[in-house]
Amino acid sequence: MLTIDGIDDLKAKVGEELGVSDWYEVTQERIDAFADATGDHQWIHVDPDKAKDTPFGGTIAHGLFTLALGPKLGGEVFTMTGIAFALNYGFGKVRFPAPVPVGSKLRMRATLSAVDDVAGGVQFTVIQTFEVEGGEKPVCVAEALARAYPG
Repeated sequence: MLTIDGIDDLKAKVGEELGVSDWYEVTQERIDAFADATGDHQWIHVDPDKAKDTPFGGTIAHGLFTLALGPKLGGEVFTMTGIAFALNYGFGKVRFPAPVPVGSKLRMRATLSAVDDVAGGVQFTVIQTFEVEGGEKPVCVAEALARAYPG
């Protein structure tokens, strides 16, 4: 895991890949728990019998389930010291170019693309590229925005 020590170190890493997370298994139980937490019980996610007749051959994870794994997987990639706190600020562009089939393994690649000064701290952008093991293209690419404050 990469440790970024303060705002100056963060700025020095713009343009660098910060690292790649471990693999995370996407199980039907996890998809069902996400559906329960969000109230999104669309059948392509939660009905294996009906979903087996789709081009995917089974259920697929919600796109927002994949996106929601960003903090967990990002926490495996890097940590920050020398700051008072950091918080999620939102997202820029988010795309889901391919599905995440149940039973697949997923990981996230993090690249720091920008650090911009804001009142009292900085806003930084991490490109989160989620991929499934053996997949031909990413399953999600997101511009995650966060703010960090020195202290």
